[in-house]
Amino acid sequence: QVQLAESGGGLAQPGGALRLSCTTSGFTLGYYAIAWFRQVPGKEREGLSCISSGDGTTYYRDSVKGRFTVSRDNVNNTVYLQMNSLKPEDTAVYYCALDRTTYCSPTYYLRPDWYSYWGQGTQVTVSS
Repeated sequence: QVQLAESGGGLAQPGGALRLSCTTSGFTLGYYAIAWFRQVPGKEREGLSCISSGDGTTYYRDSVKGRFTVSRDNVNNTVYLQMNSLKPEDTAVYYCALDRTTYCSPTYYLRPDWYSYWGQGTQVTVSS
């Protein structure tokens, strides 16, 4: 069955960096785009980024553009989110999600209701 598992979260200092991994199984990663989201308690899940398969086109929410970089390794069934220049407001549980198609939708990629399969999440805390 389709499975996604995030890892790599933890505690980072402001200005620091973390790299999250999304390990996938149960489907051919090379056929699908993957998105990253985050959520803090009491708030809606927030879309951050999406990476298409094929040409690897990426999309980013404005608040993380220039700080976060998404990449993928289809051979090893893993998608990464490199997070640099972390801020306390980046504290959240981070999730990856399986897109419906090969290419990210510029219209829908930030919408959590676009995605049906999610990982369990990994906690990221940015604090001094």
